[in-house]
Amino acid sequence: MANICEERWPTARVALRETADRFVELLGSDRGLRARAVGDWSAAETAAHVVAIGRMYESMIHGEAVPVAGVRNGFPGATLGNLNGVNDLVLRHFTQRNPKALADQLRADVDSLLRQTEDADPTRSIAWLGGSRIPLAGLFSHLVNEMLVHGWDVARAVGSPWAIPPKDAALFSEVFVVGILRYDIGRLLDAVERPPKRRIAVEFRSAYTSTFRLVWDGRRLVADETGPDTDIRIRFDPAALNLMLFRRISRLRAVSTGKVRVGGRRPWLLPGFLRVVRMP
Repeated sequence: MANICEERWPTARVALRETADRFVELLGSDRGLRARAVGDWSAAETAAHVVAIGRMYESMIHGEAVPVAGVRNGFPGATLGNLNGVNDLVLRHFTQRNPKALADQLRADVDSLLRQTEDADPTRSIAWLGGSRIPLAGLFSHLVNEMLVHGWDVARAVGSPWAIPPKDAALFSEVFVVGILRYDIGRLLDAVERPPKRRIAVEFRSAYTSTFRLVWDGRRLVADETGPDTDIRIRFDPAALNLMLFRRISRLRAVSTGKVRVGGRRPWLLPGFLRVVRMP
């Protein structure tokens, strides 16, 4: 994991800067920001969600209190099952919706993140949601993904183009997901509904990542080295995989376009595996 964090650290830093700049451009006009973007959130609320995360991460790297009043007590009990509720709680307390103010805040927090971590160890462990821990490079990778996916939401709402570069999207699975599994997943998977009772090993291959494998052993999810006892093999375009995992595109669309290809000796086990890694 240390090698991946160190290798991808320059990419994560550049991706954070460039994606933030593009996200800020989306907020350059209030045209359409009242339109519904995702779920019950308007484009402005979706943007505020991203900015609130940036605010929290800027404080997390210092080990400081979360700078969104009233929400800190909701974080230790966070799971993938109740994360939407935590996100709604954050939005109720982070009330800024003005596009220019949001853009200025995001730019300032990203500037601070990059400046304060210029000589930092990308493998440094950071306390995250639900008692979990992630590498510093994973924190950056998660924020990049939040901007990429929610930038897609906002762009659709306001009628603007939005690209998701595969090398940047790849950071989510390879650095954040693998990182949190190898550091400490905490209680994030405590609320998995109908978890598979059998072991399921899934190998992931992409032109933009090293090959990695996620294994559900019947009780917990781990990241390990690939091997002959793999049940499912997935070849993927990182942008398509992330949009599929976050339910922006259907599994059928991801597979039919060839962006996500599923094979292996037991591909029918994939739906059970996806109940474990279901994203909010």
